[in-house]
Amino acid sequence: MLDIKLIRTNPDFVKKTIQKREMNLDSVVDEILAIDEKRRELTGKVEGMKAQQNAATKKIPAMKKAGEDTTALMQEMKELSQAIAKENEELSQLEEQQKTLMLSLPNLPDEDVKAGGKEENEPLHYFKEKPEFSFTPKNHVELCESLGMIDYPRGAKIGGNGAWVYRGAGARLEWALLNFFIEEHLNDGYELILPPHMLNYPCGYVAGQFPKFEEEVYWIQNPTSADKKFMLPTAETALVNLHRDEILSLEELPKKYIAYTPCYRREAGSYRSEERGMIRGHQFNKVEMVQYTTAEGSDQAFQELVGKAEALVQKLGLHYRLSKLAAGDCSFSMARTYDIEVWIPSMGIYKEVSSASNARDYQARRGNVKYRGADKKLAFAHTLNASGLATSRVLPAIVEQYQNADGSVTVPEVLRKYMGGQEVIR
Repeated sequence: MLDIKLIRTNPDFVKKTIQKREMNLDSVVDEILAIDEKRRELTGKVEGMKAQQNAATKKIPAMKKAGEDTTALMQEMKELSQAIAKENEELSQLEEQQKTLMLSLPNLPDEDVKAGGKEENEPLHYFKEKPEFSFTPKNHVELCESLGMIDYPRGAKIGGNGAWVYRGAGARLEWALLNFFIEEHLNDGYELILPPHMLNYPCGYVAGQFPKFEEEVYWIQNPTSADKKFMLPTAETALVNLHRDEILSLEELPKKYIAYTPCYRREAGSYRSEERGMIRGHQFNKVEMVQYTTAEGSDQAFQELVGKAEALVQKLGLHYRLSKLAAGDCSFSMARTYDIEVWIPSMGIYKEVSSASNARDYQARRGNVKYRGADKKLAFAHTLNASGLATSRVLPAIVEQYQNADGSVTVPEVLRKYMGGQEVIR
């Protein structure tokens, strides 16, 4: 959520910056300001009426003690009380209207983030050269099926479209990736969290997914109660809620967490024909990194997260590129995002395996997460996240980039210890 003080003092800046996302919300900003002015005016009026009420409350006992008639004053206070209740009701309605409109505003892109959509995304650098083959390479679906690594037909049979079953060496390779990621993060001092997969509404609200994107998650309704939860689309949704409504000390920051979870997404139904196999699915595994920082430590934390995600792909020996996303391609809650994109030879394109993003204080305002600074004043924390990593595209990239002429796949060296020393999948 944006700071209402910023909207009041510099509405033109807010409008212009939101337009970098290819969104025009000028009328929403104007409506927020109009409601805010009316709300503040009404608040002042109610406070004045309450002061009048308090003065009369103190006066009445003295009048009674002096034997004076308080009937008229008591009637006046009754009418004043009714008027206050009426104004408070209107004030509540205005506050709710303002909150609804405020929630419709996305985070403001950082100043150096380009305007426009994904066509304005900027590749920053590349790692390694694209793999070249002296034979006709296969795609990851062919390889995984021929090597008994993935069972797509049975996955679809028991889970529908966008589902698959890891088998044999495929299951071991998937588990090796997760072990590798987690061990690397633990070595860097991150705390491992295993959160619940079913979350309550406030989690989606704080993360910035609700109310705008409520229909993009899987909802679960308890048939015997009013309890309703959603399946987490990413562990970030849980991790940025760990300290909801808390005040953190300066000494605690930065807080660094990782979490392993499956991720549940409804988007799989709209995938393009070339995004077959594991490239896009309803459920996939991911290790997520999240940091809580001070405002001053925010940029350094972002660089750390980007570096950590890149290091994982580099140690796997995969060709990839790092891209800086334009404003229109950054998610609703994020001020800046860098994508780590691996090369999928059979598709001839790069696919994202990690998004590193800085929400600044946008999520913390929604979640009321604060810290007490060195000056003892309270400030909203900054929250950042990055995939470290998602496996559903890393595994296809490994299979395709490490394939051999005989149809086998070489296991990346860093994963072999998690696979009992196995060097090649045949």
